[in-house]
Amino acid sequence: MVKLNRSTDMALRIAMLTAPASARTTVDELADRLDLPRSHVAKVVQRLQRTGVLVTVRGRSGGVAFAEGAERITVGRVVRAFEGEGEVVSCEESGCALRVGCRLRVQLRRAQTAFLAVLDEVPLSDLVDDPAATLLLTLAPPAPEAT
Repeated sequence: MVKLNRSTDMALRIAMLTAPASARTTVDELADRLDLPRSHVAKVVQRLQRTGVLVTVRGRSGGVAFAEGAERITVGRVVRAFEGEGEVVSCEESGCALRVGCRLRVQLRRAQTAFLAVLDEVPLSDLVDDPAATLLLTLAPPAPEAT
């Protein structure tokens, strides 16, 4: 069973929450709505910005928003940005005596490639299309009132 690290999980949830929202949100609001530590959310938001999923605006009226065109970014790309390209098992680091003739490593690499290939077929937009968008909008911060 492949298990995504906590940052990857957070990144996908943050992307899903910001995608359908029409207004910018803040790191504090994201942390509150997703019940996550603010410091972790801030780090994940920065990485999502570098990946092209989010845009951030500094200042009093700043915030975080889903980037234009980010709906075409795949889940696989986000997972790679957070998980890296490393192997499931690090045979060299463990000093495994079986690594010379081991066939397991090859099979794990094949499984990881297949896993990512499936996620490469899923654009972020697929995660937030209706009916999910309706639910996600109830979790998103309310749009600021016009004055």
